[in-house]
Amino acid sequence: MAEGGQGPAMQQPHHIRQSSSLREDILSLYITPNRRLPDFLQSVNLKYVKLGYHHLITHLFTLLFIPMLLGIFLEVWRMSPNDLHSLWMNLQFNLVSVIICSALLVFGGTVYVMSRPRTIYLVDFSCYLPGSQFEVPKGLFMERTRQTGCFDEGCIGFQEKILERSGLGEQTYFPPAMFEVPPKPSMKAAREESSAVMFGCLDELFEKTKIKPKDVGVLVVNSSLFNPTPSLSSMIVNKYNMRGNIRTYNLGGMGCSAGVIAIDLAKDMLQVHGNTYAIVVSTENITQNWYIGKRKSMLIPNCLFRVGGAAILLSNKRKDKGRSKYKLNHVVRTHKGADDKCYRCVYQEQDEEARMGVTLSKDLMAIAGDALKTNITTLGPLVLPLSEQLLFFGFLVARKVLNLKVTPYIPDFKLAFNHFCIHAGGRAVIDELQKNLNLTEELCEPSRMTLHRFGNTSSSSIWYELAYTEAKGRMKKGHRVWQIAFGSGFKCNSAVWQALRSIKPPKQSPWAHCIDQYPVHIDEVEKIKYTK
Repeated sequence: MAEGGQGPAMQQPHHIRQSSSLREDILSLYITPNRRLPDFLQSVNLKYVKLGYHHLITHLFTLLFIPMLLGIFLEVWRMSPNDLHSLWMNLQFNLVSVIICSALLVFGGTVYVMSRPRTIYLVDFSCYLPGSQFEVPKGLFMERTRQTGCFDEGCIGFQEKILERSGLGEQTYFPPAMFEVPPKPSMKAAREESSAVMFGCLDELFEKTKIKPKDVGVLVVNSSLFNPTPSLSSMIVNKYNMRGNIRTYNLGGMGCSAGVIAIDLAKDMLQVHGNTYAIVVSTENITQNWYIGKRKSMLIPNCLFRVGGAAILLSNKRKDKGRSKYKLNHVVRTHKGADDKCYRCVYQEQDEEARMGVTLSKDLMAIAGDALKTNITTLGPLVLPLSEQLLFFGFLVARKVLNLKVTPYIPDFKLAFNHFCIHAGGRAVIDELQKNLNLTEELCEPSRMTLHRFGNTSSSSIWYELAYTEAKGRMKKGHRVWQIAFGSGFKCNSAVWQALRSIKPPKQSPWAHCIDQYPVHIDEVEKIKYTK
């Protein structure tokens, strides 16, 4: 529409033209006023107003403190030499008070420093990259599915639809036993898979960090579904001949969020035991957890889960700060297991034919959203800038106290974090978090590309995502990373890391050989409906 009575719109008589978007018998009347007020929503970009408000609140203390210092300086400047001499004499007469106050300040400062928790450093981490001979393209997956002889055409078609719409690419990995015709899962094959993944991660980690296995004081291993005897942690101790007083822990049955739980446990152990290292190994086993029944809600994990694992080296030694990549700022854990609906939404059980599998509830996404809401309610005050906290509190008062009909305010977590590592549990999980947290495509890129390249590697997926960010050269000094993971129980756990230095793309990375091929475009697909 032209301004000031000029332009194409004025070429039609009486300011009337026919709208092409409506039926031919409907006319739209366009009146062009000579003068009108500007459209402030168009002329002012509100995101910049919000950004300015954020900077104002963030630096409010500094803005108030500088005038106070300036006032003190001016008062001292105005004082004569006699006034300064009198002030010095008064301090001498009160020397005892000054000494006592100074002693109290020194004592209080010492107690504060001694009681502060130790800083936990992430020295380095590694992710397992299987050999190319274990890649399972979608066509091969469906071929192996048919060759089992356990699925009817309905189940095969359902799995094919799941796979097509899953967001997985053509280069995800299966364990060796699944390439047999038909697949031959066994305890021996499962041990071989876990050994290959864990030892592959640890060999690379020891090589990169140059530490010896005997230097490790704490070892935490998490694997939800595969927990043999002796434990996975004992397998590692035996392989690397670790010292006899090492403290080992094995976490089982805790789902895809167990990686953050393992980090939290290692952190607590490093607070108790000083001057030592802790290693966390996060993995899952595919070999013995292939469902061969007919219940559709149990068939989904077959299509999503793939081989993967990660090993993380943590330290509480101050001398390691210079060579470490990150420091751990916060771990926030949320457990909704008291609610029966949440407890059973991811449930391992036998089907009608006594075949073991994991059932995924239709309410899974709603439950995950509720768990996330509870988690960020605790995490928000720890990480959000004051400006966002004031806005959230103001909207809360307006709704709860003043009973005003205003839309609930969702804090902008992009002001608190530079990078997001959302558990690559599936396409729907990433989509929902992107929508609820109002994240950009670039911020969700590590999660989507990890799902495409490696599939759902359970608790280790957040480390493949962090490795992706590093491989792209996006991690700069001071950047903060939010790792978000969901797991059975139902749990939502968060870990917040801060980069201690700018990180160059590492040569040893699961992405090193293919990072230039990413990101790739993933077509939009409709949601999948299934029944038990």
